[in-house]
Amino acid sequence: MLAVRKARRKLRMGTICSPNPSGTKTSSEVCNADWMASLPPHLHNLPLSNLAIPGSHDSFSYWVDEKSPVGPDQTQAIKRLARISLVKKLMKKWSVTQNLTFREQLEAGIRYFDLRVSSKPGDADQEIYFIHGLFGIKVWDGLMEIDSFLTQHPQEIIFLDFNHFYAMDETHHKCLVLRIQEAFGNKLCPSCSVESLTLRILWEKNCQVLIFYHCPFYKQYPFLWPGKKIPAPWANTTSVHKLILFLETTLSERAPRGSFHVSQAILTPRVKTIARGLVGGLKNTLVHRNLPAILDWVKTQKPGAMGVNIITSDFVDLVDFAATVIKLNDLLQEDTALAKC
Repeated sequence: MLAVRKARRKLRMGTICSPNPSGTKTSSEVCNADWMASLPPHLHNLPLSNLAIPGSHDSFSYWVDEKSPVGPDQTQAIKRLARISLVKKLMKKWSVTQNLTFREQLEAGIRYFDLRVSSKPGDADQEIYFIHGLFGIKVWDGLMEIDSFLTQHPQEIIFLDFNHFYAMDETHHKCLVLRIQEAFGNKLCPSCSVESLTLRILWEKNCQVLIFYHCPFYKQYPFLWPGKKIPAPWANTTSVHKLILFLETTLSERAPRGSFHVSQAILTPRVKTIARGLVGGLKNTLVHRNLPAILDWVKTQKPGAMGVNIITSDFVDLVDFAATVIKLNDLLQEDTALAKC
């Protein structure tokens, strides 16, 4: 039964392809693992900021360690409560926002990753971990998993957005940046003009990784992009109606040049939301019943200089999220065809 569920999940993600006897793939057989490589040639010259790109929220949180200390991103009151083992189990239900590993997300078509990192109190080795309430896997392990995928899919481009840092001094930052360099090497794309960055340019330079670093430390390294080049407005609401209104408003205010744009299509629980759905957790209380409505909004969008660019979601495997976002790029093909007419 477990094997059947996994197969169904992969089918929904678009990663199982039927082989064509001719040895080539028809348009319906293209896996999401190579969706960028499969875009039509006229989209290869469009800025990445004009394409529709699926992303995940708290991308690393498919696994958190309830046996580790509570993270420094939590209040002292939560840290005191977490001394009770049951509290950590409940925290886990609200800290996990994804089901899929990095590799599975990449195979599903996810290309933007929302990353929060921290040192761990008491660790003497300067190791950095992903964090969302509770500590996740080591950043190094996640980077290596991502690099393995990129080596096998050399035309896929990813965005790694390091936007929250906890309990990190200059030594920790240097350690993290060194890890990033070790993991990706020549795959790293130097910071440059957003409008100049196209698939074709990146392929010619063999660059696959854009690192955004929301900390002044980025100035010391040419391959670290400033956080201001990838704004991600946050609605901070439990209401789908308010979320959609916010997404529409922030899209209308999007800068026409100079940055990418992240539409965070996510709902955020409040204290009373957590209290009411304490045992159910984030997925069962807030996400599962609202995600279809959010996906309906995504289907009405259009990419382009003033349209959607990167769209993120919780639990990207629950609906055809990645495939739906990727399909929006067909609208850019239609625009080109009309222009030629």
